[in-house]
Amino acid sequence: MVILLTFFFIAYLVLRYKVTFDKHIETLKLKREEREARKAEEEVFNETTQETVTPVKTVEKTETVPLKTDQKEKSVVELSLEKKQPTISKYSDVTSKKEEISLNTEKSTGPVLKTEIAKEEEKEVEIDVEIDVAIGRDEEHSTENLSNQLVKDFGEFDPTLELGNFKFPTFNLLKQYNESISIDPEELEANKDRIVDTLKNYKIGIAEIKATVGPTITLYEIVPEAGIRISKIKNLEDDIALSLSALGIRIIAPIPGKGTIGIEVPNKKSTIVSMHSVISSKKFQESTMELPIALGKTISNETFVVDLAKMPHLLMAGATGQGKSVGLNAVLTSLLYKKHPAEVKFILVDPKKVELTLFNKIERHYLAKLPDVEEAIITDTTKVVHTLNSLCIEMDNRYDLLKAAMVRNIKEYNAKFKQRKLNPNDGHQFLPYIVLVIDEFADLIMTAGKEVETPIARLAQLARAIGIHLIVATQRPSVNVITGIIKANFPARIAFRVTSKIDSRTILDAGGADQLIGRGDLLYTAGNNLSRIQCAFVDTPEVEKITDFIGSQKAYAEAYQLPEYVDDESGTSLDIDISDRDKLFKDAAEIIVTAQQGSASLLQRKLKLGYNRAGRLIDQLEAAGIVGGFEGSKARQVLVPDFIALEQLLENEKNQ
Repeated sequence: MVILLTFFFIAYLVLRYKVTFDKHIETLKLKREEREARKAEEEVFNETTQETVTPVKTVEKTETVPLKTDQKEKSVVELSLEKKQPTISKYSDVTSKKEEISLNTEKSTGPVLKTEIAKEEEKEVEIDVEIDVAIGRDEEHSTENLSNQLVKDFGEFDPTLELGNFKFPTFNLLKQYNESISIDPEELEANKDRIVDTLKNYKIGIAEIKATVGPTITLYEIVPEAGIRISKIKNLEDDIALSLSALGIRIIAPIPGKGTIGIEVPNKKSTIVSMHSVISSKKFQESTMELPIALGKTISNETFVVDLAKMPHLLMAGATGQGKSVGLNAVLTSLLYKKHPAEVKFILVDPKKVELTLFNKIERHYLAKLPDVEEAIITDTTKVVHTLNSLCIEMDNRYDLLKAAMVRNIKEYNAKFKQRKLNPNDGHQFLPYIVLVIDEFADLIMTAGKEVETPIARLAQLARAIGIHLIVATQRPSVNVITGIIKANFPARIAFRVTSKIDSRTILDAGGADQLIGRGDLLYTAGNNLSRIQCAFVDTPEVEKITDFIGSQKAYAEAYQLPEYVDDESGTSLDIDISDRDKLFKDAAEIIVTAQQGSASLLQRKLKLGYNRAGRLIDQLEAAGIVGGFEGSKARQVLVPDFIALEQLLENEKNQ
């Protein structure tokens, strides 16, 4: 059985090999036949090409020249092309030319020779006609831009020219103090030992310690040993304060940009930072900022200068008596020492009525106000609402000017205007920066509420590009005082001392303000790191001297005028025209007179109306003199006693 299976398997292999071999032989035969057929086609093609070339030899009269042995043999086509001469040049008669050309066209491809025929015919018909050529005059062109020529002739526009002789306040108007920082080695050594001992008690080793002495605070920078957790040191804030017996210990763990942990300890003997030293510093005098503000000095005794134009708005907060009003005076003094009256204007809102009154003397130099208003410094709440709404109109007008000038911000606009590229006849003018300063913002919210909040929110969101900047001071920026929309647009914040950590987090979104020592000690943040600064001290007599110095000089004819704002008080100017009254006006009047109660809810119930229509009817009734003015939660007073008086009132209106 095994032998039989082996035999069949061998037979199967032989048979399969034979089939494969036969297929291979057949494939080779097919390939050879294809090659022979292709070769035969090429030979036939070569013979036909030789036959087509030979007529060229008979058409052209060529002389056979024996070829030299060193030259390669040329084909018949090449020789005929070399010896070929223009046919037309051999004959003088025009008719013979045409015959020769037609003969050639019959023997060759036509398009090229047909164009030659057309050209020859055109030559025969051509008639010489003289053309009178008149050359137009070239227009005159300017060699340079007209605005550049104006700048060359008259120079750039100078906004300060009207008050060209204005002199900035001098440094001697500011009081000088002894500001040399006295370093007490014994105090430094004692504090260092207490810090090291306190940390040793909690098994925290220190590899290195360094002290930086400032005007009111000394910063101790420590480098902990390897393996020590930062959070462990941070939690010992109260223990370190206890060991040092000091108020205002603040731990910075870690210090941004350094590999150290900072412990801020107040000095036993603090130094006053005067406005004189801050203003006269090179950092402030040589600054190229748009609106530079010198706030004070840092822990390392360096002048701290920031740009209000880039903040773009500033929120100041802190408990009563911790230095907010002095901080506002420092901000205003910085701008008075650096900016010309043509470049910046102030709108001052002072609900206290005593903090900013000294600046009245510079009204026609630096202040802005509404038309037909006596005092530029605003103390009345209703005038604050009008001023803020007027400022919103000013903002919209300025955005229209920027749109027309095709620029994106006030800096580009003023640069373009100075280069005389904007036409004053189109309404363009130099735009000064406007700084709105509000002291005690919480008082405004308590008295005016939404009427103040809405324009402030608009200005905070939109006004930075057109040079309107807000400085708002309040005691505690809680949600009911400063809403989330307003707070989101105040990234730059200054926190003076507060009483609790909750207040610190409300102001700065971080702790630390509750650890300050007061008297101008502040924390500044612009949305990133906290900086501890001693605010510059400027006293009332100093501000008075500065305002007297500026006020005694030549001023503008009037203060900077803001756009007029018309207040639409409900009921005073509504529906004076009788034809615009509601169809249910008479029915509503009868219901009100019958009930002797002027309320929109009564009309809603009796006439089955919506609140909006009922409210409009009440306004129309007020305009007609049927009901009195709005009195808060009370119902309006009905001025018509009965139906007879109502009929008489309506009849008199018709007769008018």
